[in-house]
Amino acid sequence: MGQGKPLAGQKALVTGANSGIGKAVAIALGEAGADVVVNYRDGEDKAVEVADQIVRSGSRALAVRADISVESEVSDMFRRAIEHFGTVDILVNNAGLQSDAPVDQMSLAQWNKVISVNLTGQFLCAREAVREFKRRGVVPSVSRAAGKIVCMSSVHDRIPWAGHANYAASKGGVMLLMKTLAQELAPFKIRVNSISPGAIRTPINTSAWSTQEALASLLTLIPYGRIGEPEDIGKATVWLASDDSDYVNGISLYVDGGMTLYPEFARGG
Repeated sequence: MGQGKPLAGQKALVTGANSGIGKAVAIALGEAGADVVVNYRDGEDKAVEVADQIVRSGSRALAVRADISVESEVSDMFRRAIEHFGTVDILVNNAGLQSDAPVDQMSLAQWNKVISVNLTGQFLCAREAVREFKRRGVVPSVSRAAGKIVCMSSVHDRIPWAGHANYAASKGGVMLLMKTLAQELAPFKIRVNSISPGAIRTPINTSAWSTQEALASLLTLIPYGRIGEPEDIGKATVWLASDDSDYVNGISLYVDGGMTLYPEFARGG
């Protein structure tokens, strides 16, 4: 392994990697020595920019378009990744979206769209990754594990979120999908974990932090007193994908500044 490159020699695939958390994760994996498949659905120019930044850090990168909610596109993406890099060692199931509405006004299309990307998409990508991990097995010179999956979840796999029933249900599903895969796959030396971000400064939630008033309101929910940065999630992902966390399997790692500590109760409840 290269000095300071805990993922040297490994091949990673990050879904939804052209912006926000996915972008920061892809760049962090590249800086840690992994070659990275930068998946995107829309915004090819941004995906190419991320790939270029990874190349500048000394790793290889490939931008691949695929809608992860479509089975054939997922299998094509993994085929291209394996043809290009030889294998996949790390999957970061990051792609996700919101389509918000009060439950009595939420359309079936809104429900299905969020579940299909946030939950079904994670299943489809995990299934392809696991097939490759089992085919290849452990290569001790590369990693102690045959493969690593990091599922991007949310504090809303634990915290209910009015007006976002589809999103919260999808993330609750991600948590038990992750734990069940971790249990099932551990004998194959495949590790599966989740990261559950709190409030992170990304384009998806600009309205929550872009004005002083909005940020002040948000910070009442964050005991640590700052909003998270995408790089906070990137660093956590590198750790979960590396041999430094080899005995970590089936956990939800909350990276949230304490949002899951029910901060309202700090003031008497």
